[in-house]
Amino acid sequence: MEEPRWMTWSELPWLQRTSPAASLIRLCDRILSTQEISSILTDVAAEFGVPNCLLVARTNEWKVVAARGEWEGALPKVLLGNVIDRDAAVFINDRTHGPVLLVPVPSREQHVLMLAGPRLSSDQLDEALAVGRVVGRRVDQLLQVKSTQRHVDRLRATLELARSFAGEKETQRLLERIAEEASRLLSSDRASIFIWDREQHQLIACPALGVEGGRLYLPDNKGIVGDVLHGRKALIVDDAYSDARFDQSVDKKSGYKTRNLLCVPLFDADRNCIGAFELINKIGGDFTAEDQTALEDFGIQASTAITNTRELEFLDRSNRQLSEQVSDRIRIVGDSPAMTGLRGTIDRLAATDLPVLILGESGTGKEVAATSLHRQGPRAARPFIAVNCAALTETLLESELFGHEKGAFTDAHAMHVGKFELAEGGTLFLDEVGDMSLGGQAKLLRVLEQKVITRVGGTQTIPVNVRVLAATNANLVDLVRDKKFRQDLYYRLSVVTLEIPPLRDRPEDILPLARFFLEKFCRDAKRKPLSISQDAEKRLQMHNWPGNVRELRNLMERVAFLASGDRVEMDDLAFILSPKRNAFEDLADGVGLGEATASFQIEYIKRAVKRMQGNMSDAAEFLGLHRSNLYRKMRQLGMEVDDVKL
Repeated sequence: MEEPRWMTWSELPWLQRTSPAASLIRLCDRILSTQEISSILTDVAAEFGVPNCLLVARTNEWKVVAARGEWEGALPKVLLGNVIDRDAAVFINDRTHGPVLLVPVPSREQHVLMLAGPRLSSDQLDEALAVGRVVGRRVDQLLQVKSTQRHVDRLRATLELARSFAGEKETQRLLERIAEEASRLLSSDRASIFIWDREQHQLIACPALGVEGGRLYLPDNKGIVGDVLHGRKALIVDDAYSDARFDQSVDKKSGYKTRNLLCVPLFDADRNCIGAFELINKIGGDFTAEDQTALEDFGIQASTAITNTRELEFLDRSNRQLSEQVSDRIRIVGDSPAMTGLRGTIDRLAATDLPVLILGESGTGKEVAATSLHRQGPRAARPFIAVNCAALTETLLESELFGHEKGAFTDAHAMHVGKFELAEGGTLFLDEVGDMSLGGQAKLLRVLEQKVITRVGGTQTIPVNVRVLAATNANLVDLVRDKKFRQDLYYRLSVVTLEIPPLRDRPEDILPLARFFLEKFCRDAKRKPLSISQDAEKRLQMHNWPGNVRELRNLMERVAFLASGDRVEMDDLAFILSPKRNAFEDLADGVGLGEATASFQIEYIKRAVKRMQGNMSDAAEFLGLHRSNLYRKMRQLGMEVDDVKL
C-alpha cells in the first residue's frame, strides 16, 4: 500500500520562486486576508510596480472609493463606462499619466481598478484581470462587513435612543428629539415627522424648521409624503426640484434648498399607518437603500415612542380634567363655624398619614370629607378607593378588601386583587366601618399594625402602603361597650376624629349648599342657572332635612331637571317638601287642641330664631310679624328670649 502524501499551502509548486505565477498567487492570497481596501491597493501597486492605484465606483457619477497615490485631472468617465459595459480590461497610454491599466472589478457596486505608472505594459492585462476578480470578491466582503457593522451600530444606537425616548412625556419635545437624533445618526441635514390626522385629512409636520410655531399643516393626499402614506412604501428622491410631487413653497419661504430626501411610512403595533418620517439633504451624497433600512428600523422605535407618549398625554390630560371636575364637584360648602372649622382641620390633616375616623349621620358628607383629605394631600395622584362595609357580607368583605387566590372558594375561578392592593400608594376609605364583622375587624387591625395583607386562600404576605380613612353613623363607643366593635381597632382608627354635624344644626349652610347643587345640576341639564325665590328659600330653611346634605342634593337635582321656570318657586318644592315638620310626632295621645297649638307655635318660633342665628328682627320678618308682636307672642306662650337663642 502506497504511503499517504501530504502537502501544505506553502509547499504548493505554484508558490515556489521558480514558478512564474508565484508572486501573483501570493498577492491574491494576501488580498483575501486583508482587512482594509487601502491595504489592498498598496499591495497591488507594489506587485505591478506603479505609484498610483485607485479604486473607483459608478453611482450617479464616477467617484474615487480609495486610492494609493493621486490622479491628476478628471476621471476618464467614458472609458471607465466601457470597461464596465464590456467587462474587459484595457491598456492605454495617457498623455498626462502615461501607461494606464483600467480593470473591471466584479462587485455589487461596479468598481474599476485604475493602475498608472511607467512600468506598465499591455502584457499585464491577463494578470490585472485575475487580480481584479479577486479584489472584487474581497471588496464585496469588506463592504458587506462594514455595512453590517454600521447596521449593528445603528440598531444599538436606536435601542439606546428608544430607552431615552421612554422618559419623554410631551409629544412635541419627543418629536423634536427623534428628528434631531435621526439626522445625527443617518448624516442628514434635517428631519421631519408627519403625524397623520385621518379625521381632518391632514398631516402635521413637526419639527418644521423655518415655519412659524415649528409646525406645518398639509393635506394628506398631496406631495411625496402623501404618496408614502397612501402607498405605504418608502421613497428616495435624489433630485427634489425635478420631482413634480415636491412642493417648493416652503423652501421659497424659508430660503432653504432641498436637494434630496428619504421618506418612510410610520406604523403602529397593528400596522396602521400613523404618519411618515422624512430625512432631508444627505450629507456628502445621496440616500441609499442602507439609509432606508436604517430609517425604517429607527421608525419602528419612533412609532412606539410617539404612540405611547400620545396615549400618556391623553391619559394625563383626561386625569387632570377629571381631577378638576372632581375638585369642582366635591367641595365642603358652607360658612357655618362647624364647616369652617372642618375645612381647617382637613387642611392640617391632609399632609399627614394619620388614620382619621369621620363621624356623622347618614348623608352629612362623610365621603366628601374623606375625598378632601385625599385630594389635598401628597397621595392625591394615587388611587382613592371607597368600600361600603355595610353592603357586603363577612366573606365578601374579606375578599373585597384583601383579594383572593384562584380556587380559594367555590366561585373563585380566578385570582382577585383586593381594594388594599388597588389603593397602593393612595387612600382606602372604609364607609360604615361600624357594620364590619368581628372577624373582619381582626384582619383589618392586622393590616393597620403590620402594613401587610394576605389574600384569601393564599399564604404570601403582600406589603401595602395605604392611608386608611374610616367613617360611620353608628356610636362606636356604645358598640365597643357592647363588645360589637374591637376596642383596639377603635383606638387604631380614631387617632383623629372628625365629626360632621347634621344639616339641621347648621341652618346657615342650607342656602349656600342649595345654590351650589342647583348650579351644578343646571349645567348637567344644559340649562341656564336657576335662581331661588324668597318663598322657596324660606321653605328650604324651615325643612328639618332628616336626610341631611344628601336629601338637599337630591332635591336640587330633581328641581334642576323638572322646574319649568327660570326661578325656583315654592310650588316647585311643594311636591317634595312638606311645608313644616310634623309638630305632633312628639305629643302624647289625648292632648287638647290648645296645648297642641301652643306646642307647635313654640317649636316653630324656636326653629325660626335658630334659622336666623338668634337675630330676633330677622326671625320676626321671617315669621311675617313685627318684632314687638313676636316678643308679645313669646310672652303669651311663656317663652324666654335667652332660652330661644340657645
